[in-house]
Amino acid sequence: MNNIIKAQVAARANQTLRTACITGTGSYVPEKILTNADLEKMVETSNEWIVERTGIEERHIAAPDQPTSALGAKAAQRALEAAGVAPEDVDMIITATITPDMVFPNTACLIQETIGAKNAFCFDLEAACSGFLYSLDVAAQFIATGRADTVLVIGAEKISSITDWSDRSMCVLFGDAAGAAVVQHRPGANGLLASVMRSDGGLSDLLKLPAGGSRMPASEETVKAGLHYMKMNGREVFKHAVNSMVGAARDAMESCGLTIDDIKLVIPHQANMRIVNAIAGRLGGAPEQYFINLHKYGNTSAASVIVALDEAARAGRLDKGDLVMLIAFGGGFVWGAGILEWWTP
Repeated sequence: MNNIIKAQVAARANQTLRTACITGTGSYVPEKILTNADLEKMVETSNEWIVERTGIEERHIAAPDQPTSALGAKAAQRALEAAGVAPEDVDMIITATITPDMVFPNTACLIQETIGAKNAFCFDLEAACSGFLYSLDVAAQFIATGRADTVLVIGAEKISSITDWSDRSMCVLFGDAAGAAVVQHRPGANGLLASVMRSDGGLSDLLKLPAGGSRMPASEETVKAGLHYMKMNGREVFKHAVNSMVGAARDAMESCGLTIDDIKLVIPHQANMRIVNAIAGRLGGAPEQYFINLHKYGNTSAASVIVALDEAARAGRLDKGDLVMLIAFGGGFVWGAGILEWWTP
């Protein structure tokens, strides 16, 4: 190893890691609203049954010519505006999604082109409903080491494109949306304090989209069998979701020496009100500590947590220095929790 390389290695070894803060958020939902009354006309269900079982009253559905990248680009532009960041100043774009525009190129590159972030390098991250949390953690590592100064993290989904609208157990649950966050270092701010990520591939059959990949390429048979739509064992997913998210949240708080009373706002994955209530019952805390918007949007997968965070911030629910806990769970299984200190200009 020559002396120049040795000096570079030594400099990196002695480098102080930088904290990573969310400096701006944005979100977008399509204009079309699909209510429970609308679903009553499509499948054998009722508003009362849907609300009682899920807490969902309506969801937003993207137009046929509105791909995931279009949703993500709108959310990204709003996040950049909130942070006061020009698109050309973005170093890196991560898009969390299970509904990419296409297998490749990645959706992040398509968003990059739309918003004019010409200097960013881009990639997608697939961690289902935990995608934004996973992406935020990755962004924080790039900020910490100085590899990037400004990272745009996007959670965007067009779940309607992989939903079987004849399946009454599934079609009531999901909607389309996108959210985005600008992540940067801010001297004196703690930013992301804890990040707990977990996975269990042994449970992958409980929630999946069977066809369309290399294991089961698209064919006339897979289309006829409906294998390009999501499949879920709801009872088992419910059980694992609650246990996993509660465990991750407790681990995250313990790693920081915190209790639920120290958390200003808890933003759980907006999947099902029964799941949220079960989590709140086990973690404790006051009802007002839990931010809920699933009644308006349903489960928007990777967009869920960041859309809720953006709405909470814009509603004035967070002040500088407040602690926010994000919790998510998705197919894989993948789950996690993150705690961050809120930063405002």
